[in-house]
Amino acid sequence: MEFIQNTVKENQESPENLGDEAAAQAVKFHRGIPGYQETQLISLEQLSRLLEVKGIFVKDESTRFGLNAFKGLGGTYAMFRMLCTHLGWNPEEREFEDFQKEEVRQQLSQITFITATDGNHGKGVAFAAKLFACKAHVLMPKGSSLQRARAIREAGPAVVEITEKNYDETVELAWEMSRRQGWLLIQDTAWEGYEEVPRWIIQGYLTMAWEAVCQLEGRGMEPTHVFLQAGVGAMAGGVTGYLMNHYRKRRPAVIIAEPEAAACIFLSARAGDGRAHSVEGEPQTIMAGLNCGTPCRITWPILRDFASGYLSCSDSVAAYGMRRYRTPEQRDAPVISGESGAVTLGAAALLLQEKAFSHWKEQMGLGKDSVILLINTEGDTDPESYRAIVT
Repeated sequence: MEFIQNTVKENQESPENLGDEAAAQAVKFHRGIPGYQETQLISLEQLSRLLEVKGIFVKDESTRFGLNAFKGLGGTYAMFRMLCTHLGWNPEEREFEDFQKEEVRQQLSQITFITATDGNHGKGVAFAAKLFACKAHVLMPKGSSLQRARAIREAGPAVVEITEKNYDETVELAWEMSRRQGWLLIQDTAWEGYEEVPRWIIQGYLTMAWEAVCQLEGRGMEPTHVFLQAGVGAMAGGVTGYLMNHYRKRRPAVIIAEPEAAACIFLSARAGDGRAHSVEGEPQTIMAGLNCGTPCRITWPILRDFASGYLSCSDSVAAYGMRRYRTPEQRDAPVISGESGAVTLGAAALLLQEKAFSHWKEQMGLGKDSVILLINTEGDTDPESYRAIVT
């Protein structure tokens, strides 16, 4: 692993549009979707004792909407907002059930959404398209798992193509096809001129953050440290923004973890010029959901200004986290966590137990009073790879 420490300015103004009000709107919408229920917040009490911290809590998103990942939150909320715009509706006055009327569904059946994905986002978009009676076209980068492609098709009415391009190039292709075909682009990263839709996706993720905070507070806890995995950084930036708004005077330290092969946020932080930088080429990592080359335009400034540090992690760190989740300490509940979901546990455990990382541990302020929040963003989304790693 590599680590870069960041100095967060005190009393820095909270990120806009990512506070409790935005979270409440997302939660209101998601509660109307059939099958919605809060995902578990699991306490790893025995591991906390072993690693000598006050608590380690895992928000387990592997059960969200039956999609085995958290991404359905962003896809459904953004599609809701996009369709409200298409129909001329005020989203604050509408709920999911308004889209279930037959005349509305007939109108929506003529709409096609397109996106690029490394797996879970595409599945969330396909799921959302099914909910709203729309169509979906999903592009995946070169080397994508056939099992992940099949899972997208199973989630909803999606045409799925694996391209010969890397992730960033596949995003560009989706943008070109949306303009050529007259389809609606629903992408979870942003660039100049394309920010509204990804902002809605990011706000959709606030439901997860809001649930976690409420669950922690219900146990009389507040996080001192939050480890968040990042691809383009949409989820990480959204959750970071929410936490900075919610806690304000007692903000937790946020540590961003990425695969070393595609550590675009780490690379940007190391450059030190305040700008986002891209990873070139065709990076290879088992963390397929994090295999992204360019930071999200919306969330990079949040991660730049509010994250306390950045970790670049080898694939072995993710694999270690997967095994620790699958075979936990005695009496701790096992968690099924895929490659992208487990890297934060792997990193946190190694930092706390290995003497080689004691200096970084000290820089992060990790100790006996630390309450650590992790998010398991996916389950075994590639079952064959999962079995090979944990057995």
